Amino acid sequence: MILIASDHAGFALKHHVIKFLTGLGHEVRDLGVDSERSVDYPDFAHRLALAVSAGEAERGILICGTGLGMSMAANRHPGIRAALCHDAYTAEMARRHNDANVLCMGGRTTGPAVAEQMTAIFLATPFEGGRHQRRVGKIEPGRNGEES
Repeated sequence: MILIASDHAGFALKHHVIKFLTGLGHEVRDLGVDSERSVDYPDFAHRLALAVSAGEAERGILICGTGLGMSMAANRHPGIRAALCHDAYTAEMARRHNDANVLCMGGRTTGPAVAEQMTAIFLATPFEGGRHQRRVGKIEPGRNGEES
């Protein structure tokens, strides 16, 4: 299960990514929006982040105009590591080194082909653990066994 949400600026790219994911055989749950009517992006970032935090899915995708607002709002939630990615390399490293569980991208800054590539890499790349686990543990001191 992959959760996905967007604001109005990410609506078109979100639908492209949903088609891409279902074409690969993934189950996708769309948490909104349902049109290009203006909305407040934090409402949808919080909805998705709460669902991932609750274990409804291991991974999520958020899309707004730039991806910045969605990543900032989602990262306010415990257990969420939302990564704003711009290309294949940032998507790979977000997973490999940072164990990101939410991919953020910009509907006004990311083309469909790049979005597909980032999504595929984000979903396929494992977390390396090792020295990276210690660092990821320090993102939320006390939650993952590390104190600041």
